[in-house]
Amino acid sequence: MSRLTDLIAQAKAKDPQMGADLEREFRILSSRLPFGLNFERHRPEAVELPQRPVRKGDKVRILSPRGSTGKCDARLWQVTRIVKTGQGKAAGLEILDAPAMTKCTVALEDLIVVAEFRDTIYPGLVSTGRVERSGDKPCHTVINGENYHVLKALTYTHRGKVDAVYIDPPYNTGARDWKYNNDYVEKEDLYRHSKWLAMMERRLLIAKELLNPADSVLIVTIDEKEYLRLGLLLEQAFPEARIRNISTVINPKGVGVSEGFKRVDEYVFIVRLGNQDVTPTTGNVLGSWPIDDAKEREKDEAGGEAARRIGLDWQTARRRDLSSVRRTRPGQFYPIYVNISTGLIEAVGDAIPHEQDRATAKQRKGCVAVFPVREDGTEMNWGVTASTFVDRWKKGYARAGKAQPGKPQPYIIQYLKSGPIADIEQGKAKVEGNATDGSVIAYYEEAGAKAPPTQWNLRSHNAEHYGTKILRALLPGRRFPFPKSLYAVEDVLRLFVAHKREAMILDFFAGSGTTAHAVMRLNRQDGGFRRCILVTNNEVAADEQDSLRERGLRPGDPDWEKHGICDYITKPRVAAAITGQTPDGQLIAGDYKFTDEFPMADGFDENAEFFNLTYETPVSVSHHAAFARIAPLLWLRAGSRGRRIDRLPSAGWAVVDAYGLLVDVDNAAPFYKAVAKAEDLRIAYIVTDDERRFQAITRHLPPHVEPVRLYESYLTNFSFANGE
Repeated sequence: MSRLTDLIAQAKAKDPQMGADLEREFRILSSRLPFGLNFERHRPEAVELPQRPVRKGDKVRILSPRGSTGKCDARLWQVTRIVKTGQGKAAGLEILDAPAMTKCTVALEDLIVVAEFRDTIYPGLVSTGRVERSGDKPCHTVINGENYHVLKALTYTHRGKVDAVYIDPPYNTGARDWKYNNDYVEKEDLYRHSKWLAMMERRLLIAKELLNPADSVLIVTIDEKEYLRLGLLLEQAFPEARIRNISTVINPKGVGVSEGFKRVDEYVFIVRLGNQDVTPTTGNVLGSWPIDDAKEREKDEAGGEAARRIGLDWQTARRRDLSSVRRTRPGQFYPIYVNISTGLIEAVGDAIPHEQDRATAKQRKGCVAVFPVREDGTEMNWGVTASTFVDRWKKGYARAGKAQPGKPQPYIIQYLKSGPIADIEQGKAKVEGNATDGSVIAYYEEAGAKAPPTQWNLRSHNAEHYGTKILRALLPGRRFPFPKSLYAVEDVLRLFVAHKREAMILDFFAGSGTTAHAVMRLNRQDGGFRRCILVTNNEVAADEQDSLRERGLRPGDPDWEKHGICDYITKPRVAAAITGQTPDGQLIAGDYKFTDEFPMADGFDENAEFFNLTYETPVSVSHHAAFARIAPLLWLRAGSRGRRIDRLPSAGWAVVDAYGLLVDVDNAAPFYKAVAKAEDLRIAYIVTDDERRFQAITRHLPPHVEPVRLYESYLTNFSFANGE
């Protein structure tokens, strides 16, 4: 229907009355919908490939002039020839899908290659870096590329091999948070939901090919904008699966206001295939399911069940949202006096009018006046008025936390919110005593292992505390909107891969890279060898693009690409997590919490490699010209572990840790011997166009070695994947 609306607009331009009549009839017809999930698949998506060299036969767009902030010409052109000019190389172009033939010649640097999703692609990978801290473990993989095309590439390397897919797709808020056909989808777009469903369906159907049909899980997070449509789409795409929808609290304070309500939660769809089961966890009186930590478990004398204490959730007293800056609540900006020697609260002062400088507040001997001030100097408010804070402090429900020398707010101030206070006073939380600062020591007590509930409310899942703040520690000064809590992703994955120590996990909306980080934590807890593939593009944030264009930059320029999500956030986050160091080489401050507590600076004994997706031609593949870019795919298919054969072997064959490659079939004898000696080898790639020769060679291979014919298997896979 989006195509129809385009045609109607053209008709209106030529004949307004006829266009209006057509639009009226169109609206009548479009209102007659059958039951069920109905949406327009739209024309195939198209994606711009800024770092892809221009070749004859390519589809391209003409970029806007440097310094312009306007959109580039949306029309598609086809390259008919490449020519040399006095200023460099240029391309001869012909317009596509236009009633009249138009031709022109444009400099190559002013063109950007476009791939439509109906086009057959032949993918490759180019390594852009590697982090190694464990010689015997397989590599986690980060791939920079359009996720639809990367998923297509993975059909060659991981078809039916993925144990878990975890994705956090765009929530389709209308806030320029995703693109369809290279345009941000705006809130006013009448086809916003339809475009989102079309985008998701294409990717989910390929992900289904990658999942192990006998035992795997798909996990999708979403908010209220699309959860109803997503639920129907999942039932339609996975009719054989068992699907469950979970509600999970991600920010107890609430974020934003929609239809008069603050959103505190979002939804998690669990789609289980085959025999995939749920690992039992533990639950407490709150209905949460904290992680089973053997060190904290005790036997309950009455029933012999395991019991565990869960501490109360002490909140930072300073409000965080920018809608709560000082001037918005005149009664909630006041000094809290903390004794410099003891670190204890001694007194609470009166509120200061917003027009008065906080430096004018009364001084107290031996104390420092603590105000709610962010690290950047922004004056905020305390969470409650001075009288309420004094009442909580005297009852042991408020305290001074860690000192922050040199910062605008020299001490963290903490308090208990009304919920935990009510639990204490109603006996739901047990009070053990008081700490030296007078604050209560209280806890919830939970019983033994059980199935997790369908509503989750865990302190560890707070996205602000354990998503944004962790990312800030890993990548100081770099911003990413709404990263997931590291522990929330870790917990939900544990439910399904706890007993799969070599599980393959895929995230094709990788964002800040939280999924790989969570997998590393799971591996550390049980010595596992789980692998994670992260897929993301290198899109520059919408609010940064105009400023970069004004500087004369365009997509594909190095100074543009370094601000993209993959190069600026995803790759550095994975590297920082492994090494324990920020991109500037400083040790990461802070500790991991909950299940496995240790300094973040310790890093992980893991390996990771980073790649860019490339687009090859079948001719270059068949003639070995693309081997260096195909080589990483062969290595991935063999388990992404050990050494990789990056060049065609001069001996005509090569054998590494996980696979072997035979290029010269007339020199197969030594290859057979080397394969027989390699105990961990699982795949033998054999390059030949002769099916009989291939079959003859496979008879000499050990039974546990999978023979794969090149390049026939590669070319056929991608022709088949595109319906040819």
